[in-house]
Amino acid sequence: MKENIEYVLKAICDACKKANRNVDDVFLLPVSKTKSVYDMEDVISSGFYTFGENKVQEILQKYEYFKNSKIKFHMIGHLQTNKVKYIIDKVSLIHSLDSISLLDKIQQEAKKRNMIVNSLVEINISREESKYGIFEEDLFDFLSEISKRDNVRVQGLMTVAPYFEDAENTRIYFRKMKLLFDKIAKENYENVEMKILSMGMSNDFKVAIEEGANLIRVGTLIFGKRDYSKI
Repeated sequence: MKENIEYVLKAICDACKKANRNVDDVFLLPVSKTKSVYDMEDVISSGFYTFGENKVQEILQKYEYFKNSKIKFHMIGHLQTNKVKYIIDKVSLIHSLDSISLLDKIQQEAKKRNMIVNSLVEINISREESKYGIFEEDLFDFLSEISKRDNVRVQGLMTVAPYFEDAENTRIYFRKMKLLFDKIAKENYENVEMKILSMGMSNDFKVAIEEGANLIRVGTLIFGKRDYSKI
């Protein structure tokens, strides 16, 4: 796994150099979904302490295992409203805020606990029916709603680009996301900042970095292929 990490770090450096960006500005989030805590420990030994997970149940199990350590989790998958109460105090960032109903549930549960929940708004930039996220034209009304909720803080945007064999085909989507990100950054919404642009995965993260991503979610290239029969 150490070799895999070295490969990904080298690819990040190359993409940053190509885009004339500082490599320290790009955060690598290892995605540990379906992988064991022992696999995670191999990655931790290389200096990574924050992991992306898709499923609430996996977060709960792994959180319990790493309790009282400095390991943190990001919720990067679709979050159902009835699962919010289980994880909002166990994740440092929710990448998948995508509806008013979810916003209201996070606000409700966070207020009960007197806490602030950090999140990213998920954008369905490719308008695919199979993907979650709000459409670009609905974003500004959504941000207006977020500005009315005191216990939810938006730190930026997230998207999942369509899969292409040739990652170059994702560039148009990442470029649109960066334009949207920069546009919102000039606005003045309460509880909304544009610090994080989460886009790019194992197959397309180099293009995402070239187009402005500052958080990439990489699983397969680090952990190897996933066995979905285990979940």
